[in-house]
Amino acid sequence: MLNVQFPGLGIHFTINPVAFSIGSLTVRWYGVIIAVGFLLAFLYVMASCKKFNMDQDRLIDAVIVGIIGGIIGARAYYVIFDTSDQYLRNPISALYIWEGGLGIYGGIIGGLLCGALIAKLRKISVPAMLDLASLGFLIGQTIGRWGNFVNQEAFGRETTLPWGMVSENTSAIANGPVHPCFLYESLWCLLGFVLLHIFSRRFRRYDGQVFLCYLIWYGVGRFFIEGLRTDSLITPVLPLRVSQVVAVITVLTGIALLIVFRGRTSLTGCGSPKVMALNAVADEVPEELIDDDTSTIFDADASEGAPDGTVQEEPVSASSEDTAEETEKS
Repeated sequence: MLNVQFPGLGIHFTINPVAFSIGSLTVRWYGVIIAVGFLLAFLYVMASCKKFNMDQDRLIDAVIVGIIGGIIGARAYYVIFDTSDQYLRNPISALYIWEGGLGIYGGIIGGLLCGALIAKLRKISVPAMLDLASLGFLIGQTIGRWGNFVNQEAFGRETTLPWGMVSENTSAIANGPVHPCFLYESLWCLLGFVLLHIFSRRFRRYDGQVFLCYLIWYGVGRFFIEGLRTDSLITPVLPLRVSQVVAVITVLTGIALLIVFRGRTSLTGCGSPKVMALNAVADEVPEELIDDDTSTIFDADASEGAPDGTVQEEPVSASSEDTAEETEKS
């Protein structure tokens, strides 16, 4: 049992990290909360398939493999950057994922790589899938961080702010209340989800744009929140926090690609009504807005055509039909 207090707010909790036990099997709240986060993210993604013009059955394949890749990536990230020698002394313990030790960036990287690979094989637009996946990530991260609260981990240094937190775990490294970093990140991801959800429905101009915004949003928040924590993984070469280094790289990458693709209007699903109209009637798109396909980082294979694997035919304008009729009459 853990006694958690927010003295400045007059709030006190008694938390049992164990949800329930069945014989020798112990189920912890951390795992339950992570599972709930996955489930809510999955339900949102499935409900949004039609908006993004994706086939549910094909996307489920990518999601399942992405989840597996995310778990493997999260554990590998933590093990690689762990500064202790526990995994050298007992390598098999790297598989003991139930004992804790997951790196969110590793989970994101592993999940995206594996999910994108299956999406490509199943002929799903990879950029559009990345947009939808990033929204699902934000849901999972919003919920999942409360698993850190139950375990009383991932907190920050001492603070005099009224929402400072105290527990048995914080008292081991601090003499007073500490920053509840899990709460900061949960709220940051929740706000990011709301904003990017609205953006994806009303303002998205090309497939992949929401994903790039996600990289910037999460990277900025994680950089500052990680600076408050006391349990950060450190790079093996320089005394730098791994998550902050990765955050800087993702933010700069996201900004650079947004600039590179600023003129794109290659959209296959929901987004800006104007851009949706431009894509639906391709022969009426003004020349200055037509994408010349010189940048292919976020382009699906042209041979794939529609997300369901069929090749869509370009609509024939009414003026073209009239011209044909006049020719026949003459």
